[in-house]
Amino acid sequence: MFVGIDSGRTDVAFANITDTEKRKEKYEFASYRQDNLAFEARASDPWEFKGDYRTLAGKRISVGKGTNQEKILLEWQAKLRTEGKDFTVSYYPDINAAQLAITSGQIDAYLGPSPGVLYQINQSKTSPSPKKLAGTHSGAGETSQGLIAATAKKDSGLAQPLAAAINHLIDTGQYKQWLDAWHLASEAVPRSEINPPGLPLTNT
Repeated sequence: MFVGIDSGRTDVAFANITDTEKRKEKYEFASYRQDNLAFEARASDPWEFKGDYRTLAGKRISVGKGTNQEKILLEWQAKLRTEGKDFTVSYYPDINAAQLAITSGQIDAYLGPSPGVLYQINQSKTSPSPKKLAGTHSGAGETSQGLIAATAKKDSGLAQPLAAAINHLIDTGQYKQWLDAWHLASEAVPRSEINPPGLPLTNT
């Protein structure tokens, strides 16, 4: 996505792109969704994550390598180890392998961007091994709420019309309809903002 924008092949990227202060050096943003991470677990498992990393003690958690969620998970692990406890971090080549690992009991939970997690949970509802949402956490960490944004090259002038278009969808109700269709109503924002405060330089 970023290569496409940098080369001029792509004008705007709509994906799970987080607004960060570092990225503002090269890009401009129009926010349209909260940036949340989600834990996915077997529906039969009573475990839930409610913001306290200590509840991860003894668990087996899968996460994507080199991702923001891995960074956050490893920070929690480091804190827990200073308290004499730990949990296992497992890596799989793709989301399908992680899903099989949850189903088979090889891991207790998977941590990933909430859109993908919520999609997998919805897809599993009628399967013999349904999954559940076991908790969420801001992609910006504990101190702020991250935002997902439409992304264009800095000074392209596209952020303003993009924000206007998103706000039109919010005003007409289409925005809510689309988020509802993808089970993302909990990540709705009241308005699209142009270059809102992003993840600080120390947390990118």
